[in-house]
Amino acid sequence: MSIHLNRELDKLKRRILFLGSKVEENLNASLEALKEKNSRMAELIEDKDFEIDELEIEIEEECLKILALHQPVAVDLRFIVSVLKINNDLERIGDLAVKIAKRAKRIVSFQAIADIYPIDEMAAEVIKMLRNSLDALINHDSGLAASVLAADNKVDSFNKDIVQRSKQQYADKSFDIETFVGVIDVSRGFERIADHTTNIAEDIIYMVEGKIVRHGRADT
Repeated sequence: MSIHLNRELDKLKRRILFLGSKVEENLNASLEALKEKNSRMAELIEDKDFEIDELEIEIEEECLKILALHQPVAVDLRFIVSVLKINNDLERIGDLAVKIAKRAKRIVSFQAIADIYPIDEMAAEVIKMLRNSLDALINHDSGLAASVLAADNKVDSFNKDIVQRSKQQYADKSFDIETFVGVIDVSRGFERIADHTTNIAEDIIYMVEGKIVRHGRADT
């Protein structure tokens, strides 16, 4: 590897990790906006999402520039391909964080809902998945990335439980339509974030080991 390419790859790694930290900040803030019914915080999160969008574009352009100028192979090529895909998933997580924050207006009392349904637990698990995937990226830790894949099943179970029970609550007239829609949207939003985080973990495993593990595959 040339010294120049090595520097470019180090720079790229720093930028994707910086993007990840911004996305994690927004995800944590969206949960706080939800708990506090803070529409102003939701607006601030939306403003910060523009920065995430810009970073996503810059990283993609940087990846394409490195591919064109250096024509990397083997491990370096896998790293760049993985960053391109991780970059897109992080941007989508940022978008979903904004949508979750906006749902604060539809839930009269988040705490009352959280006392009934495990939304807090689900959100904590999703945030942990994202943090672990970023740590796995920093340390090239495919084992930690694999633990993120396993955690997705737990989030899916949370979502299924919340959706089913909230439908029953609405049928029993315990929920008004705004609360019902808000709870469903929040739960599904966190479930989709977990899916994107799983994608990131799969790309890290590919980057480190050269294995494709999507759709249950483990090809080398």
